[in-house]
Amino acid sequence: MPFADVNDQHIYYEDSGGTGAPVIFSHGYLMDHEMFAFQVAGLADEFRCVSWDERGSGQTPVTGPFTYWDSADDALALLTHLGIDAAFFVGMSQGGFLSMRAALRAPERVLGLGLIGTQGGVEEEEVRPLFEAMAEQWVANGPSEEITGAIVASIMSPSYDATPWVAKWVVTPRQDVMEPFRTLMDRDDIWDRVSEISAPALLFHGEEDVAITMDKAERLASLLPHCEGLVRIPGAGHAANLSHPGEVNGPLREFLRRHS
Repeated sequence: MPFADVNDQHIYYEDSGGTGAPVIFSHGYLMDHEMFAFQVAGLADEFRCVSWDERGSGQTPVTGPFTYWDSADDALALLTHLGIDAAFFVGMSQGGFLSMRAALRAPERVLGLGLIGTQGGVEEEEVRPLFEAMAEQWVANGPSEEITGAIVASIMSPSYDATPWVAKWVVTPRQDVMEPFRTLMDRDDIWDRVSEISAPALLFHGEEDVAITMDKAERLASLLPHCEGLVRIPGAGHAANLSHPGEVNGPLREFLRRHS
């Protein structure tokens, strides 16, 4: 199995190879590289697709506290390991958080941004106690039906069958969720830095997204200097690329072509 020992991490990744422009796909919280399977399958004929497991997700272990700036450094180090000087960054939710930070950290290495269900700010104060309580229950007693049901309702589109993801959560060691959770809850606010991002960007957002509401996507689109549009996806929730791959893959392919 392909692992890269970079940035003091042991990172699992998959690389479609090829000579096309490289695209690195970064997943959301509680997900892993497989959440971009539809995008890789749909784009690997033309682009070099790299998907990876971020710290504490999938097959990549976590050894201590980290930030999304650290995750951005992980992605950049993985690209260096693969001999890739610059790539398109496509990220969903926390994958978008780290992708934007990579664009701020190393703008010369980011060809463009495909941002799915993401934003520039922190968690709303009114929902933090609920999330904290769910995480504590998860670690203490495992992911109950109540907890997984709430997560599915928050992350997935209304009609999406999340059974395979719930099966993954159930067998995940309980403590493994905590460091990524703390990173999510304690992330810094970068709204005041979004205007510094020089890369072209295309945004995707589910109209039924309850985790990050459409107004935040609209704000992000208005602040990114080179945003080329906000693709609104009817019927889609937070992880729009999972439930509505066709609505994501088509515009994403055209965006990648324009800037390759």
